[in-house]
Amino acid sequence: MSETIIDISPLISEKIAVFPGDVPYKRSMTMDFKKGHHLGLSSISGTLHLGAHTDAPNHYHKDGEGMHERDLDLYYGECQVIEVSLPRSERIKPEHLGDKKVTAPRVLFKTNSFPDPDTWNLDFNSLSPELIEFLVSKAVKLVGIDTPSVDPATDKDLSSHLTIYKHNLAILEGIVLTNVEEGLYKLIALPLPLKDADASPVRAVLVKE
Repeated sequence: MSETIIDISPLISEKIAVFPGDVPYKRSMTMDFKKGHHLGLSSISGTLHLGAHTDAPNHYHKDGEGMHERDLDLYYGECQVIEVSLPRSERIKPEHLGDKKVTAPRVLFKTNSFPDPDTWNLDFNSLSPELIEFLVSKAVKLVGIDTPSVDPATDKDLSSHLTIYKHNLAILEGIVLTNVEEGLYKLIALPLPLKDADASPVRAVLVKE
């Protein structure tokens, strides 16, 4: 049986938007063929919350574990993409699912509310604590969204992050689902084992048989 790999990661370049006040992405050349060197060599700097990324619990809770301690099983396996439609800036609640059933342990929400990864817009959709609790009741262990955060950008209480922490779910943010249809897939979004890090960029893909 043939498989189709669908890339749901935005292109990482110096144009990509980051949270206001966070460290932008930059790639610096140490050695360059254009300058007569015998090889190309470069380094990067920037936030770990870059493009498609997963948060570690120590990003949103003082007792949370670091990125290198997370179970990789959270980020690999059966996944469901669910599209929702609601006004900008609003949190997704269980009622926004309508009659759609949650049937996979990893759920990605397609909101279309952060359409250009290179252009920051503040009014993206996010998740509600009530939705997290509902997903936990359906045995979900990873929740993802096509926006920069599971909470609103201006929220300091981080109520959805903290509900996720309470149930030890995994988070996947900053994915691109523009051309992805609703349905079941296999998710591969493995983080780097960055010791004590609060996040890791991932190359997130969906596999469709």
